[in-house]
Amino acid sequence: MASTQRPSLYLAPSVNTTTVVTTTTTTTTYAPIPLPPLPTPASPKDPKAYPLYQAPLPRSLRQFPLVFPGGAHATFRNGEGGEDGMLEEEEEVGGKGWRMVKHDEADARKQVGLAEAVERYGRKRSYSNENLMEGIEAIPGLVPNTPPRKKAKASPLPPISTINSAAPPSPLPSPHGSPAPENIWPSAPPSGHSSPQPQAPVQPDLSLTTLLTLPSLLAHFANLPPQLQSHVLLTFLRHSPLSVLRTLHSILTPTLARDFLTLLPPELVSLVLSYLSFNDLARASRVSKSWRAIIDSDPVLWRDLLKGTKIWFGRDSETAFADAIFARRRHRGLPSPNSLPLPHPYKILFKSRHLTRTRWVNNQNPKRLTFTAHGRSVVTCLIFSHGRIISASDDHSIHVYSPVTGELLRSLDGHEGGVWALAATKNTLVSGSTDRTVRIWDLSTGRCTHVFGGHTSTVRCLAIVKPEMVDVENEGGIITREKWPKRPLIVTGSRDHSLRVWALPRPGDDEYRCYGADDNEVDPSEEDIEDNPYHKHHLEGHDHAVRALAARGRTLVSGSYDCTVRIWDIITGTCKWTLVGHTQKVYSVVLDINRNLACSGSMDGTVRVWNLHTGQCQHTLTGHTSLVGLLGLSPSYLVSAAADSTLRVWDPDTGEHHHTLAAHNGAITCFQHDEFKVLSGSDGTLKMWDIRDGTQVRDLLTGIVGVWQVVFEGRWCVAASNRMDATVLDVWDFANEDGDEEWAGEPAGGMYDEGSEDDEDEDDLDGDADPMDQDFDAMPSDMDDAEVEEHELAPVDEDEDEDELPEYRRAAHPERSAAPAPSSLGNRQRTRQPVGALRGALTAGPSSATAAVRALPNNDETPTRPRIRNVIHRRR
Repeated sequence: MASTQRPSLYLAPSVNTTTVVTTTTTTTTYAPIPLPPLPTPASPKDPKAYPLYQAPLPRSLRQFPLVFPGGAHATFRNGEGGEDGMLEEEEEVGGKGWRMVKHDEADARKQVGLAEAVERYGRKRSYSNENLMEGIEAIPGLVPNTPPRKKAKASPLPPISTINSAAPPSPLPSPHGSPAPENIWPSAPPSGHSSPQPQAPVQPDLSLTTLLTLPSLLAHFANLPPQLQSHVLLTFLRHSPLSVLRTLHSILTPTLARDFLTLLPPELVSLVLSYLSFNDLARASRVSKSWRAIIDSDPVLWRDLLKGTKIWFGRDSETAFADAIFARRRHRGLPSPNSLPLPHPYKILFKSRHLTRTRWVNNQNPKRLTFTAHGRSVVTCLIFSHGRIISASDDHSIHVYSPVTGELLRSLDGHEGGVWALAATKNTLVSGSTDRTVRIWDLSTGRCTHVFGGHTSTVRCLAIVKPEMVDVENEGGIITREKWPKRPLIVTGSRDHSLRVWALPRPGDDEYRCYGADDNEVDPSEEDIEDNPYHKHHLEGHDHAVRALAARGRTLVSGSYDCTVRIWDIITGTCKWTLVGHTQKVYSVVLDINRNLACSGSMDGTVRVWNLHTGQCQHTLTGHTSLVGLLGLSPSYLVSAAADSTLRVWDPDTGEHHHTLAAHNGAITCFQHDEFKVLSGSDGTLKMWDIRDGTQVRDLLTGIVGVWQVVFEGRWCVAASNRMDATVLDVWDFANEDGDEEWAGEPAGGMYDEGSEDDEDEDDLDGDADPMDQDFDAMPSDMDDAEVEEHELAPVDEDEDEDELPEYRRAAHPERSAAPAPSSLGNRQRTRQPVGALRGALTAGPSSATAAVRALPNNDETPTRPRIRNVIHRRR
């Protein structure tokens, strides 16, 4: 209790009834009687040594009633916390120009002590109506007949000593050497009274005397040694009833409780919390704000929990996730001042991976949305970027949809041929097409800001290469950690046998449109590449079409139909290694700069694992019996998909075969995997597999014509399929109704858009996940160069490039159209054949297929041969 607080005793109003001729009732209200204050300590109390000194008392001890002998009532008020919280609010009465003064305000300076109140009552007598006592109102109409009586004078009362007056017998010595107490209470009324005398306002008893002598008792107690203090208190407690003990317990328990998490060193806190399960940690974080801050911000705790539950994948995947979260917070200015500390990214990662592992299996009825897209055309590319579905088609268009409503947000039109390559970062989209151009789009506005020309054939694959820390070995053999590239780049691969490296335009950079970008009658391949300030390198070396590529840091891997894989330095544009080993065309490549290896899949049915340092083949993975058209790489697994209707799961470090996923009846057309599951599409079904044990979990789609593309991230899954001669997008949301807002997805390529402004996590920017270009009705394979003699009677799964639908109609695929296509670009006609019609013609029999054959063009003008530029048509 503070020294300024003083307890008081509030006497209940007394009622006196006096009978002379008539009966008169007198009600007297008394001012609060201040009790002796507690002594102030000589030195401030240490809160740690005296935790109860400033502890607030419960309401039951701050104000409680007392009954004295004779029936007098009083209320004890401790005074702690002010009287506002204890006194009932009195309604203020007033009017214009006047206000009734409250009793407390009027008598604020007239408060009297207990001695004066007793003396006042001792002086009171009964008088006639002409000489009424103080506080008694006269009764109108009453005629006084009784003669006035002589007013009796009360005997003077001695002053009250608040130190030890009327103190109960105590064995403790008095520090003041007090004399024997005097009796201040009038025991009988003065003589000469014929009417009843008023009683004293309060008769002393143990309650009152204890309140009066409490300061003295406290002073005695404070001077006792600690052992004796404990003995005295324990003696009191032993003689206290259960109700008193419960009251004391309600005060002592919260006061003496110690928050050990805030007192222990961080290392011990992490050790203590490491014994709790995730569910227990979630409950503990709701105990208090301090506990939540400690638990959420402890990276060691969440790292150990990730490892303990076997969802720590390594290979810098966790570090990349944390860096992306930190970068996004810096961009947003988080955390804001005076707010709770934000959770460590490892905590967000644990929750996201825990939800990914459980929701996709346990949520048997996820929310599903189905809507049509691209008419009847083939969906060639599908990505999920910052809460947007981006799809490209061979109908020349790119569409952006909302996964929540299925609404078409934007339609990006401009390409003059089918779009076969896509990559996105933040609000920038890069696309490659059979019209030989690369276009840069602003997704926020839908505008095409840049058009790059230079390739002389279909742009078949591309990737965005973002700056990241990589190991670089200098000439002295010393490995240093450096950031490459210095700015984002675009790498494109084409059927013209070459690759090109471009600088990715930043928002606000000057727009650039290549020669012939807006003229349908001009070939953009005539562009003088020196006019383009964004062009960096032209990588030549392959002898056939570049079918796949992958790039990270300074390293670029390209796979070609010339049966080789090449390793390039993106910065210098030099070829470091030419990897020879495949006996047929290379269709897919993946890159892992952390393991320092690359993997390639070929038509020869093998997967090869290459060492980037030595250029040697570390493993040759066999088992597939046909074209390996798709590869996927995660921190723990390498997955290959082939035209033999199976997927195989491998260990990328040892080359060990884990599982064979065999349940499809046709060539695998698309798949994606993470550390928990594999989603694969084939002959009208979309299946989910458990990658850890190789078992089939469920069918997401059945009874359709074919699945063209599938992509998932976090809670979302999107698939593009063909049903009833229409193209359909299906969207699944595996989050619960109560919302899993913190469920952050991890991109399949492990690359994040740092500083993202969107609520969704960064999306996969890897441009090498291309479709296998297979027709679902067992169309005869498309021969890129019409080299029938190389693949006579080749099965459907050996060379199935549906992308050979260039607007310039190079006639490399005569079965695609019955109309001849002139070789002259200036007079070309854009006649397109619906996919359904083509399928019907090709499945009708040999005669139908023969009727559709056109004359083959000159071998020098096939789409896979570099064309000779006409220098007359230079842009400048």
